[in-house]
Amino acid sequence: MKRVALILRNGTIQELWQRTRWRVSLVCAVLTIGLMLPVDPAHAVPSFARQTGLACSSCHTTFPELNAFGRAFKMHGYTTLAMKELEEAGTGTAPPLTINRTFPLSVMLQTSVTRTDKQQPGTQNANVEFPQQLSLFLAGEITPHIGTFVQATYDGQADHFSLDNTDIRYVDQTEISGREVVYGITVNNNPTVEDPWHSTPAWSFPFASADSAPTPAGSALVDGVLAQQVAGIGGYTLLDKHLYANVSVYRSAHIGSPQPTNGLDANGNPLSDGTIKDVAPYWRLAWQQSLGRNYFEVGTFGMFAQLFPGGSGTVAGATDKFTDLAFDIQYERPLGKDSVSAHLTYIYENQQLDATHGARGSDNLNDKLHTFRLDGIYHWRERLALSLGYFLTHGSSDSTLYALQPVADDPAQVGGSANGSPDSNGIRADIGYYPWQNVRLSLQYTAYAEFNGRAHNYNGTGRDAFDNNTLYLLAWLMY
Repeated sequence: MKRVALILRNGTIQELWQRTRWRVSLVCAVLTIGLMLPVDPAHAVPSFARQTGLACSSCHTTFPELNAFGRAFKMHGYTTLAMKELEEAGTGTAPPLTINRTFPLSVMLQTSVTRTDKQQPGTQNANVEFPQQLSLFLAGEITPHIGTFVQATYDGQADHFSLDNTDIRYVDQTEISGREVVYGITVNNNPTVEDPWHSTPAWSFPFASADSAPTPAGSALVDGVLAQQVAGIGGYTLLDKHLYANVSVYRSAHIGSPQPTNGLDANGNPLSDGTIKDVAPYWRLAWQQSLGRNYFEVGTFGMFAQLFPGGSGTVAGATDKFTDLAFDIQYERPLGKDSVSAHLTYIYENQQLDATHGARGSDNLNDKLHTFRLDGIYHWRERLALSLGYFLTHGSSDSTLYALQPVADDPAQVGGSANGSPDSNGIRADIGYYPWQNVRLSLQYTAYAEFNGRAHNYNGTGRDAFDNNTLYLLAWLMY
């Protein structure tokens, strides 16, 4: 509350309004045009829909948000079927065969325009990416008990394909004392990607965002830092449709580096990502409950990891230790033909920086980081998703750890902190329009009240937090 009061005293809300009012007019214009456009039923839908014979709206409130059926489909291993399969009974010498007649392949295309309030020095503003992402999905049932969500993505900035979010599951179910028990094994490459809720990092709001705009320096390990750089295996269960539990362990699996891992990339340069020593355990516990028309999920998740720091070029010696503990809430309620949803996430991270501090990469041996996010989404029919979210990062001041980045990595020095603080906060608004169930056109605006420790001159070269405010237009197609 003290931080909110300080923002109000400094006139930040008024300043934000002065800087963003013309964009509000643009949003209203786009919304008006969107409401006038016709909407046809979806006929061409991705591989999960082809497999189940159900429209996208059966699993999604509006994609990518899962509804109750979508969460159940995921926890049952992506194996729900409606189509006729190719089957052959097993014999004493040959195993049986059960396989889809339709190959479970889907395609995603994202193309975008990104504009910051003030261009990044030495760059052109209003950045166009065509594509921002192009993904191929192998997603569907492989056998009656094994399903996959495998994503390979072409990154327009890196100009290559790479393995993206991947989750492969074995699942079965039984009954104990008349209560349903679903249990399974997941193999994946991103802690929280196996989760069916949108209050955990892998699938959280805003679902898609600009990748060419500056972002705050501080981020917890479980908050996407290890994404696509690890391999994990774990077991999960859903008891009586209410209690969900998952325990996994992760090991580094760097893409673009020699094997076995030696801390270097394919060109012999130090890896920018840290390398896990031994294994990193991840845990998840959640309770879901419907009370009348209200749906609630309340849970906790966390992770512990010992990392050889990125940039060290070695997998020996001292490590940095990260302990992440998080709490989350998800809420949903139908309102006639409309609906609302809300998500809250809090992550506390304790950092014991033995390796980094020993190499003079941090001022402190121990640092802390707090991450808080809250968002609400109003779904008007299945045509519009109106979203508003607040985000805050607060942590220990560490002038060396959060210093201005090296010129080679950040020529404009827009990502560093002149006072060594990771503190950042702001709001994000998003309008998503669906002319068809598998097409999303969105207009998103991110406004910062504080960026890397200050509202004004945060990097020591005159750049303000407001200068990183970002207008983001996205066309998102799924087939």
